[in-house]
Amino acid sequence: MKKKIILLVAISTIVLIACGNNRNDVIQWRGDRQGTFHETGLLTSWPAGGPQLLWHFDGLGEGHASPVIANGMIFVNGMNENSRGVVFAFDFNGNLLNSQEYGPEWDRNFHGTRGTITPDGDNIFFISGTGTVYSFTQRSLTLNWSRNLVQEFGGVASTWGFSESPLIVGDKVIATPGGSVYNVIALNKYTGELVWSTPGMGDRPSYTSPILITDQQVPLIVQNTGRHIMGINANTGEMLWAHPWTNMHQMVADPPFYSGGKIFTTSGYGGGSVMLRLTNGGRAVEEVWSSSTVLESQKGGVIRVGNYLYGSGHRVSPYWQAVNFYTGEVMWAHNLREPNMGSTIYADGMLYLYTSNGVVKLVRPTPDEFDIVSQFNVTLGSQEHIGTPIIHNGVLYIRRGCTLMAYRIR
Repeated sequence: MKKKIILLVAISTIVLIACGNNRNDVIQWRGDRQGTFHETGLLTSWPAGGPQLLWHFDGLGEGHASPVIANGMIFVNGMNENSRGVVFAFDFNGNLLNSQEYGPEWDRNFHGTRGTITPDGDNIFFISGTGTVYSFTQRSLTLNWSRNLVQEFGGVASTWGFSESPLIVGDKVIATPGGSVYNVIALNKYTGELVWSTPGMGDRPSYTSPILITDQQVPLIVQNTGRHIMGINANTGEMLWAHPWTNMHQMVADPPFYSGGKIFTTSGYGGGSVMLRLTNGGRAVEEVWSSSTVLESQKGGVIRVGNYLYGSGHRVSPYWQAVNFYTGEVMWAHNLREPNMGSTIYADGMLYLYTSNGVVKLVRPTPDEFDIVSQFNVTLGSQEHIGTPIIHNGVLYIRRGCTLMAYRIR
């Protein structure tokens, strides 16, 4: 009987490992670009000192670009001491498989990489802080092609550089140079050749990344620029609508959030929040509600659970908030007691909040109260706590400056 039990346990373990280590998993920026990670069996609380730290790597250099996962590898990029960008590839045990220097990175303020890598097929795509779009192979980290948004398309860097995780739509790579001619562009993902461009509203780029909406009559790319939220036909590049939205710095850093025919956008620096409803099959929008104080998330993203949005505020509203998705009513507001922001992601019924003073909170999403279940401090790494965590196969990955950390949460 004892041998049978041991055998059953061993078989069960092998099955769980095989199911949980799908090499075809692709985890991009914020998981699915909307902050949700489709994991199960995660811990519902953590030990007093936090979940087990499996491994960490301390040589990434400067930056806050998040890690991503594809084909059984972890990819992340950083800036070395010579202000050159380097892309790294790791296995799931934290072993460095490969690295490749690629070009100048942003060293004017908040030094280092910012836009997160986007994996697709056998390649990775990313945009440097100085505005170059790169395509590399995943296995060998060989350069396929590159295009400079500033020199070739008249792009204009924001105050804090380019910070965009490129969106892949079929055979196209979507990027936002800004400016009056090539405001948003689509490049062929195999060759880098220009497929289409739209002048948009002539705004400079914001500090965020576009999303794709596919449940309307036209496939929509939605992107925030310095002064507008824009809806663009993903096939042709035609701008279908533009809704005015900005803040004191013309800098919307949170991505648009889409759910059930509605687009939610929020920003710090006095921007607040706005909820739009798509009409005419996605060809137009109308405003549902807006507020200068609701959420006002600077860079951490929001999550919808049921009828409520959860996220962090900024200077006007420095609170974690729960907000009615349909009306904008604030259900509760919890003082951040932190400099200005925090990142919000969701998995297996729980919120994971990474605060700007380095605390990771496990929170039960409820409109009734700010229900913290567990928390721990991130003590490794350098620079600010502003990277967005990701979750894969029961492991929470956090990048803080030079360090990538892996915590077991299953």
